[in-house]
Amino acid sequence: MKSAQAQPFGHQWRSSKSFVIVTVTLALFAETFLYGFLVPILPHMLEVRLGIDPSETQSYITTLLTIHGFLSIISAPIIGHFADKTPHRKIPLMMGLGACLVGTMLVALTPNLFMLFLGRYLQAIGGSATWVVGYAMLLDCTDTKNMGKNIGLSMTFIAAGVISGPAVSGVLLGLVGYRATWSVPMIILALDMLARLLMIDSRELPSKDPNETPSNKTTESNETTALFQNENENEASKQLADTEPSTPTASSPLAFYRIMLTDARILVALLDTIMFSSITAGFNNTLPLHLRDVFGWGSMETSLMFFCFQAPSLIFSTLNGMMRDRCGVRYPAAIGWALLAPLLWLLGVPGDKRFPWAGSDVGGKNIFIGTMIALGTVSMFLRGGGSFQFSTVVKNMQAQNSQVFGPYGGNSRVFAIIEMCFSAGMMVGPMFTGPMTENAGYYCMTSTLAILCLVLSGLTLKYFEDTQPKKKSSSLV
Repeated sequence: MKSAQAQPFGHQWRSSKSFVIVTVTLALFAETFLYGFLVPILPHMLEVRLGIDPSETQSYITTLLTIHGFLSIISAPIIGHFADKTPHRKIPLMMGLGACLVGTMLVALTPNLFMLFLGRYLQAIGGSATWVVGYAMLLDCTDTKNMGKNIGLSMTFIAAGVISGPAVSGVLLGLVGYRATWSVPMIILALDMLARLLMIDSRELPSKDPNETPSNKTTESNETTALFQNENENEASKQLADTEPSTPTASSPLAFYRIMLTDARILVALLDTIMFSSITAGFNNTLPLHLRDVFGWGSMETSLMFFCFQAPSLIFSTLNGMMRDRCGVRYPAAIGWALLAPLLWLLGVPGDKRFPWAGSDVGGKNIFIGTMIALGTVSMFLRGGGSFQFSTVVKNMQAQNSQVFGPYGGNSRVFAIIEMCFSAGMMVGPMFTGPMTENAGYYCMTSTLAILCLVLSGLTLKYFEDTQPKKKSSSLV
């Protein structure tokens, strides 16, 4: 009776894996929605509300998007380190939401450039906390054999946020005006806050056995791990040999990152993440002005182009994740990068004077729209591929030794690294695409990205795993 009274109200459904997954996916949806929401209306904010000269608009957009990525790189490892050390991960999750809420209000009501940049700073830090802690909790709720399906499901909501953000802001700005447009993200943040307050992290629940202590749990976990290792000694001996020397100090920050960043599979996975993020951020940075200059399109048409790019992931991400559970990510990702190269080249053709058959008044618009849809379809096989590869490797390490990354595991730090790489892409993408588009043209920019995709296709084919290593379910932690 005493133990039952200690349980919080509704603890069964509030702490269930299903509700945690729903809360995390809603948080990720809100974060991506907010990031994409700003993109189509940034020219309006800078030129109409703040009076910036149109010739300087591209530079300010590049700076805003670059700073967002830079701050995420700085904050992610700090958030990941403390999230893995604390038994209450909901605290950094709520702090991140608070920063995001304040930052969004500053951006929406900004009277000057200083407040606009400050709001983006807070949004970047809050978004970083959401990605790092949220994805770590999602990984905790997922076993290896269902990881692709659950990550694919989260990718569906992420794609929904990426699609609906710019689509909603671009359409509403023309229909109801600037201030009313910002009511939508405020409603989404309110729902996000409610879900995060209701959610109970499994670490927060009191033990059902009053005699059970953390040390008892650790001892039991170690005994179970030892039994599993004995049963699979021949199969796992090689992996244990690789991880055993680092085990005593693996929970320290430097040792953890040393283990991660000396594995070729992880390094290529992170490179995949950086490249995909760079391409996406490059689109956010250059598409609005490029489409305005070449086709005379406004915020609504730009929003529709983002929709064409993201819609296939919204429809097929879960199926793609299930495919990864069966055959891994190596061949789909390698083929995806190879196919992305000619499509990126073709994206730069419409409106370029060297290709009169693709002019803005001939067939350029149809070519551009068709290429964006094809890019979105191929990108479906790349989205989250690096995260999937990284997570699989780390899951297998923890299966061999549950204490290798400390008593609370290393999932938060894993996604801190992923967030750092994704944010690096968000920073590098605008820094590369903005100046290159201005100085060399949009065609040269997309052609350069195409060449890099071919290189990455070869690296992915060489270093990614063909299929997931087959482990018994009892080995999961």
